[in-house]
Amino acid sequence: MVVRGAPAIAIAAALSLAVEVANFKDFNGTSEEAASFIELKLEYLVSSRPTAVNLSDAAKKLIEITSNAASTTIMPESVFQAYIEAAEIMLDDDVASNKAIGSYGSRFLQDQRKIVPRFSVLTHCNTGSLATAGYGTALGVIRALHAEGVLERAYCTETRPFNQGSWLTAFELVHDKIPATLIADSAAAALMKESRLSAVIVGADPVAANGDTANKIRTYSLAVCAMHHHIPFYIAASLSSIDLSLSSGEEIVIEERSSKELLHSRGGLGEQVAASGILVWNPAFDVTPAYLITGCHY
Repeated sequence: MVVRGAPAIAIAAALSLAVEVANFKDFNGTSEEAASFIELKLEYLVSSRPTAVNLSDAAKKLIEITSNAASTTIMPESVFQAYIEAAEIMLDDDVASNKAIGSYGSRFLQDQRKIVPRFSVLTHCNTGSLATAGYGTALGVIRALHAEGVLERAYCTETRPFNQGSWLTAFELVHDKIPATLIADSAAAALMKESRLSAVIVGADPVAANGDTANKIRTYSLAVCAMHHHIPFYIAASLSSIDLSLSSGEEIVIEERSSKELLHSRGGLGEQVAASGILVWNPAFDVTPAYLITGCHY
C-alpha cells in the first residue's frame, strides 16, 4: 500500500525501472541482452500485483518498444534510452487521459441532467492524484465539475478497512478547496435515501469485456443501493483498465488483504480492537455487474 491505485502502480513501476537503467554506468551486453534485462525486470514488477491490468498493459507496451529498439541498434544504451523516453511519455499520457476523463465526465453529467444546476456526487476509495499520475479519474470528474462551478458538494466514503477515503480522498478535496463531506461507509444508503446525490462515480481495476467491473470492496453494495434509489452509477477509468481477456467479472481474481486491517485500528497499523481468535475475510475488491452500471467514462 506504499503505492496504491492501479494507474499509479503502473507509472511507478515503469519510472522506477527507468531510474535504474538511467543510472547504469557500464552494461556489458548486447542490445538484445539489454532488452531481455528490461523484460525480466518488468515481468518481476508485474508479479507484484498480477490483478492490476494497468501494470501488465504498461509492461507489454514497454517490452514491445524495447524489443523494437534492440532490432534497430547494436548499442544497449540506445535500448535503455528508448525505454526511458517511453516511460516518461506514459506519465504524460496518463495525466492527459485523466484530464480528458474529468472534462468528458463533467460535460456528460451536465448534458444528462440539464435541469440540475449543481451536482452532489458520492465517490469511493481514492481515485485522485495520489492514485494516478495526476488529476485522477473519478475524482478528476469531481475536480472538473468544481472547476466549472457546477459542483454543489462531493461526498467521500471513509473506505474501510484501510481508510483510503478519509486519509487520501478527503485530503485531496480539502487541499483543492472543494466543498466536501466525509461519511461512514455504512451511511451511504441513508445519504441516497435523503435524495442528496446526483450521481455516484467510482474508479475501476479492472473492467471485463462484458462491462463487469472490479473496484475497492463495497463498490458493489454502493451500486445496488444506487439502483434502488434511482441514482446514476458511473465508472471513470482509463482505457488501460479494460482487460478484454476477461470475458466477465467471474474471471477476475480478487486479492485478499491482511487480517490485521480488520483486527487492528487504523487499517491494521494501530492497536488490536477485535477479539483474539476471530477469523477474518478481507477481500480487497468486489465485482459490480455491468447491469448495475449506468455508464462508463474512459
